Amino acid sequence: MANDRTAAFDVDTFLAGSGAGRRIVPLQAGECFFSQGDPANCVFYLKKGRVKISVVSAEGKEATIRLVAAGDFFGEKAMAPEPGLRVTTATATTACTALRIARPEFLKLMREESSFSYLFSSFLLTCSMRTQADLVDQLFNRAEKRLARVLLLLAEYSQPNADSTLIPQISQEALASMIGSTRPRVNAFMTRFRKLGFIEYNSRIRVHKSLLNVFLRD
Repeated sequence: MANDRTAAFDVDTFLAGSGAGRRIVPLQAGECFFSQGDPANCVFYLKKGRVKISVVSAEGKEATIRLVAAGDFFGEKAMAPEPGLRVTTATATTACTALRIARPEFLKLMREESSFSYLFSSFLLTCSMRTQADLVDQLFNRAEKRLARVLLLLAEYSQPNADSTLIPQISQEALASMIGSTRPRVNAFMTRFRKLGFIEYNSRIRVHKSLLNVFLRD
């Protein structure tokens, strides 16, 4: 019976709609999926849109620590042995649709459905590797290179045939917090990138593959 149930389970079907322990959550840009200090009682799977994960210090300073794209999980602190309270805030930066999965249902899936467990474990490994890359970036690369890397990641150049990509709206303040710099410096770098033809921007930023040249200067 267990083998039959496992064979019948389809991850894509599960993530496509609501059901026991899960429901679809639509949000508009600027709305929060959860806030710092909320109970960590569920995990989200982003189906459409972009989400900013940020943290606010005791002094009130906000830092953006991660941007979530469609196909990613977020709110994974709910899977800790003792999840407690959220330490971050998840804010929609565009119109979003996400699947909210309650912690008990998520734990059950991880125990009983190997395909789902593999999907989530692969996601966590990717996040861990990206975090290590971010740390190396902060330690060894100058701010201009860090900004170029963030813009290229936002443009998702895992699609090799795209010569340029229009990225979702993001403020210079958010970019500055992501690279550990200041808004005036980010503004100066952006102006330089635009003059060199690496990016275009008005209300939104279009990133060209030529921005990779920033990494070839040194």
